[in-house]
Amino acid sequence: MKILAIAICSILFSVAAQFSLKAGMSSVDVRQSLALPFTARTIFSLVGNVKILMGFLLYGLGAIIWLAVLSKWDVSKAYPLVGLGFALTLAVGFLIGEQITTIRIIGVAFICLGIMLVASS
Repeated sequence: MKILAIAICSILFSVAAQFSLKAGMSSVDVRQSLALPFTARTIFSLVGNVKILMGFLLYGLGAIIWLAVLSKWDVSKAYPLVGLGFALTLAVGFLIGEQITTIRIIGVAFICLGIMLVASS
């Protein structure tokens, strides 16, 4: 059970990374940089954005934590758990006001069903 908690922790870091990257990419300075022709300034705008940097940091931490999962479980058992990130992302998206359609909910429900089938094997 402990390794499951570690896997979920890694997935939570990945979900947080997605929202941090989205916040960074939606910021005014990044949008303005992306509206201009691509230059070194565009890269510095992306790399220098705190929310984007935080997103990469969260992804890195999640990957390091994931190594503990891979050390204990077969990849074929562990990797489907990453699909839980879809459900968590959908839930967080709903909480922050993103448009969540019925078809998206059904799709994520199928992903969760698949995760349950893999977990029970």
